[in-house]
Amino acid sequence: ALGCADSFAPADEGWGPRRVPVVPGHSKLAWHIANCVVLEEFDLTLMNQMDVDHGLTVPLSLMLGQPEEWPVKVIPLAVNVIQYPTPTANRCYRLGEAIARAVKSYPEDISVQVWGTGGMSHQLSGKRAGLINREWDTLFLDKLTSDPDALRTLSHEEYIREAGSEGMELIMWMTMRGALGPKIRELHRFYHVPASNTAVGHVVFTPED
Repeated sequence: ALGCADSFAPADEGWGPRRVPVVPGHSKLAWHIANCVVLEEFDLTLMNQMDVDHGLTVPLSLMLGQPEEWPVKVIPLAVNVIQYPTPTANRCYRLGEAIARAVKSYPEDISVQVWGTGGMSHQLSGKRAGLINREWDTLFLDKLTSDPDALRTLSHEEYIREAGSEGMELIMWMTMRGALGPKIRELHRFYHVPASNTAVGHVVFTPED
């Protein structure tokens, strides 16, 4: 689901909306991306109104602090990792490639970053509730840089087995990875397991091409 609106309100996820500014959109670029990727046979849901949850606003806060207004425009892309049928990691990677082509064909000269969000290894319920697989998370971050093909070919079952039922959110990172091109360089990495029992990884890449 691609957000094509001019702004996006913080969502109420059960405790009231996060106390952060409304997120400004970039509808012109969003519609350009939509037109391009639909012609590449990606069937997107196009959203003229979309509330954005912690998956978007928390990374913004971590990177930009607590400003009165966000200093950037954002195009949210929600990837289904909950209800069957969910896309494969390879499908997400290919969508990222299509998005990169769309951005490159945009007629205005602007600076664009691509962010991938979603928890690393974690499981919130069932017999494996509280699962953290640090070894797998580290391997995932290593291969994200050096061997993304090894990650894009993994099945849903393999992601869930290694990273937990909610750890399948990692396929959303593959959309970002596909958009960056075949060769990238890692600039920064941070890994932490907070009290919420969700492994948190931050990694910053730059394309080498």
